[in-house]
Amino acid sequence: MGLYLIETDVQADVQTQGAFEQAVEDVEKNLADAAFIEVQVAADLKRAFFIFETEETEPVTKALNASGLPASLVKEVRIVGQELEEAKKEREKINYLVEWNLPEDLTMDQYLERKKKNSVHYAEVPEVSFSRTYVCEDMSKCLCFYDAPDDDSVLRAREAVKAPVDEITKLSDKSADK
Repeated sequence: MGLYLIETDVQADVQTQGAFEQAVEDVEKNLADAAFIEVQVAADLKRAFFIFETEETEPVTKALNASGLPASLVKEVRIVGQELEEAKKEREKINYLVEWNLPEDLTMDQYLERKKKNSVHYAEVPEVSFSRTYVCEDMSKCLCFYDAPDDDSVLRAREAVKAPVDEITKLSDKSADK
């Protein structure tokens, strides 16, 4: 089974917390051969970031589309900074997502070495807790999850670990973790 990031654009009829949560429940009901790992939704309820473990993404994207959550991006990913089993069990607070479009010449091995070397510098920004990163296997981008008091502290943490930021998304307080 592969691990997949599926980004969705939340349709207007799903842009309340209750409607979004119902849509996520509907997606889960319609998945036979996929394991739902987690979903994080933007605070403005316009975008959602799903992680699934599955052999095939087509049934997952069909279920998402049918629930008003059309897929805008589907990428195979690997989790870094935390074991998948931990991510499945943990319910720690995550309130920021940082997207970084990786440089074309960066390999996975180089990324992992850089991450290992620089992660110790998170200690320089103690108000920010790094949780995990999902790195696209095609090395196009990564998503890093944090618990932080504000955007500025996330930026300071990213500077401390020498990692760029292409976009910061404030996440909903009620992201549906499963």
